[in-house]
Amino acid sequence: MEPALTRRVGPPDGGYGWFVVLATFLVFGLTFGVIKSFGVFYVEIHRYFATTATGTSWITSISVATIHIGAPVGTAMTACVGHRAVVMLGGLLSSVGMVAGAYAQNLLQLYITVGFLTGFGYALTWTPTVAMLGCYFEKRRPMANALASAGECIITFLFTPFFQLLVNEYSWRGAMLVLGAVQLNLCVCGALLRPLSDLTEKRPAEGDSLQLEGMSQPHTDPQETSSRPKNLRSKVLHYVDYTLIGNPHFMVYSMFGVFAALGFFAPALFLVPYARSQGIEEYQAAALMSISAALDLSGRLLFGWVANLRLVKTINQLTMTVVLLGVVLLLCPLATTFTQLAAFSATYGLVFGATVAIHITVLAEVVGVNRLGSALGFFMLIRSSGGLLGPPIAGEMLHVLLHVPTPPIAQDFKKTKTFNQFMME
Repeated sequence: MEPALTRRVGPPDGGYGWFVVLATFLVFGLTFGVIKSFGVFYVEIHRYFATTATGTSWITSISVATIHIGAPVGTAMTACVGHRAVVMLGGLLSSVGMVAGAYAQNLLQLYITVGFLTGFGYALTWTPTVAMLGCYFEKRRPMANALASAGECIITFLFTPFFQLLVNEYSWRGAMLVLGAVQLNLCVCGALLRPLSDLTEKRPAEGDSLQLEGMSQPHTDPQETSSRPKNLRSKVLHYVDYTLIGNPHFMVYSMFGVFAALGFFAPALFLVPYARSQGIEEYQAAALMSISAALDLSGRLLFGWVANLRLVKTINQLTMTVVLLGVVLLLCPLATTFTQLAAFSATYGLVFGATVAIHITVLAEVVGVNRLGSALGFFMLIRSSGGLLGPPIAGEMLHVLLHVPTPPIAQDFKKTKTFNQFMME
């Protein structure tokens, strides 16, 4: 019995793990990829309900915030019923929310359906899938994370013009119905998540060993290592590791997540309508997101590979890419033509991909892979405030910085075709 326990003492770093990479690839695409492509719907919804830029942006904000707030719920539910069931339930909720949103009669109903219900479904799919990916890989974890997260940019690249075509052919309501059907593929992703039951037992001498019937469980003392919790309450408590709140390194990294989330989703949401307001044709405006997604993919793969080489510390690499990302975003208002906006989209996509490719890897290094499941949940929860407030703040800044009037007084401004006047046509 002893040789069987010592033969495999770590993640497989391959094998069936590549199917988990495929599942995570699709989950990234069908969650955050859809969110980034939602700018096409944004224009149509804004016109249909004759609302403000800020009012429409709350749909995405609520969805993003719900993903983050619901992450710990997904983690705890995984401890109760397993990864497959939770992810498949999340896929079903995502589909139901999107289909229900197609029949919404006002913005409040869109907030509840597309914002809350679909967002909560995303939370139940994304967090358990990413946590399991981290448990299947160790030496190749940076590259596995980069490949999996590439799903976000590939799906964005494909879905943005696809959504525009659906909207033109079937209106935004019909396009949402099709999207709801597509999101059922998240249930297939859940079916691919096979538990690592053969890595459940390990030698007690290895304090950082993985026990993966219940995913990553923290090892705080020898007694806990030698005897696994038997009752359900203890199992859930091991998933929801509240001691992370007292970890200063984790809390500092979580604050980085808050400020990053403030700006992560706003460019994807407002780039298409901003381009349209500059007189750019609708398919060219949608192509900007595809350009960004293509370079996003390149950035994730390239910098994920660089991180895998361990030439520099991943935390230092992340710091450099975040600084570059801020500089690129500051240059966005200078772009007014399609060529300039295409250059901005390409540069933004490349640096954004470089950042996203390694931020989960850095989190695993900060807390340890044995606590990654709980850390992801709390990290997303803390980051939720940034995701909730980012798009509305960006919408208000459009009004202030671009001198955009609100709809009730739009008729008083006849001289200039401003952003909001374009959106209200």
